Amino acid sequence: GYVPDAVARALSSRRTRTLGAIIPTIDNTMFARGIAALQKYLASAGYMLILTTNGYDLDVELEQARNLISRGIDGLVLRGDCHHESLRALIAQAGIPFINVGVYKPDRPYPCVGADNEAAAHRAALHLVELGHRRIAVVSALQSNNDRASARVSGFRRALSENGIALPPEWHLEVPYTLDDAREASRHLLGLSERPTAVVCGNDVIAYGVLLEAERSGFSVPGDLSVVGFDDLEWSRHLRPSLTTIQVPTEFTWQRAGEYLVRHLAGEKMMMHHEVDFSLVVRESTAAPMETAL
Repeated sequence: GYVPDAVARALSSRRTRTLGAIIPTIDNTMFARGIAALQKYLASAGYMLILTTNGYDLDVELEQARNLISRGIDGLVLRGDCHHESLRALIAQAGIPFINVGVYKPDRPYPCVGADNEAAAHRAALHLVELGHRRIAVVSALQSNNDRASARVSGFRRALSENGIALPPEWHLEVPYTLDDAREASRHLLGLSERPTAVVCGNDVIAYGVLLEAERSGFSVPGDLSVVGFDDLEWSRHLRPSLTTIQVPTEFTWQRAGEYLVRHLAGEKMMMHHEVDFSLVVRESTAAPMETAL
């Protein structure tokens, strides 16, 4: 059949029907699920997606954005709201729409779609407080150039401080997104003379590492240590014990990002800030601390 000449069509409409997306890494299940959902929606709307990664480096992200814009993208999807100031100027100069995914910041003048990470993390930590835990540690993702990780740490800390619970410096560890680093953090916490009875984690992969290392070291989860994650990855419900975590509809979030750009490009008026609901999913990895249970 007839295939329209893309170059001629782009010249006549000044549109390429191509969107760009810059994410930190593809070595993250949440990003993979989100990009798959975004691409599926864009294909149904007659758009193509070009994907690049920045490794949480704002200078790299800026250069990737320049490359994408030079290739004629019609819009751009960005992860979070932590970007190089020159990137915002570049996008404004190019005159293309963009949206920040994975954050909800209605006080900012930029389009966004995502959950309130601070509020969701607060709920995760509060669950442990409600069970009776007072010795609660935090193992978070690296906060550098990652506003989602920083917001989650703020939420964890708020839940603890509101309930008069201290977080000693040695009980808050930041680790990369790997099981090995999470397991090392778990070993550190469980080796302290005064160890926590619960750990709240910045994402599910970190929680997996904490849980696995606790079990391997002879500690019972949740008998000796309660563990809470964040994301509700598929494995979280299949682990034994299954993981208590925060569920955020990843596919829906990324699809809404695509819808925002496509409909904006079609001239429709769109709501700039869209909050996505989160929920606490209580499973087997959390329980009252041993002394309380007795």
